[in-house]
Amino acid sequence: MIQTRPKKLTFEEYLEYEDETDNRYELIDGELIALPPESGLNDFIARFLLFLFASQNLVPLKLLAIHTCEIQVPILQPGDAANRYPDLVVLHEEHWQLTQKRLTITLEMPPPQLVVEIVSPGRIGKERDYLRKRAQYAAVSIPEYWIIDPQKQTVSVLLLEGNSGQYCDRVFRGQDSLVSPTFPTLQLTVEQLFASID
Repeated sequence: MIQTRPKKLTFEEYLEYEDETDNRYELIDGELIALPPESGLNDFIARFLLFLFASQNLVPLKLLAIHTCEIQVPILQPGDAANRYPDLVVLHEEHWQLTQKRLTITLEMPPPQLVVEIVSPGRIGKERDYLRKRAQYAAVSIPEYWIIDPQKQTVSVLLLEGNSGQYCDRVFRGQDSLVSPTFPTLQLTVEQLFASID
């Protein structure tokens, strides 16, 4: 029996792909890699932030997405995915019309206001969120990127520097109030965020 290798997909072909499931995929080297379900902890933190952003009137609820908004990103090194699903995405108003058919922000669209990643335990999760996604999100000019690390009990707020195109970061912990230039009226301490889990 001759086994044929599955055809490698371009990103445009991937956007048309449909298998009649609710699976989420990352496109890596032209192949579809199914993403596992979110952990209960990551899902709770994302839902907590969604509720907080909506209840503090920081952004309309329709512009908040948890685990479902896909962002096309450039492949910067071998093994990088061509798309990412941040734990929380804060969209711009113009994305509402652009994503009615599919909740995907492509390279041709403006970047979202904010993406948040919650670090999963283990070395792979840390490398992915702290290094690989950081470089990819900077490359598509996402102005603000948060890395929430439940193991370290820290929140890193990364801001894109216009001149360098790189992120500079500030780490918040304990009773520190999170400082977000994108959302200056945000009222949240790191302690409050992690206390919500207990």
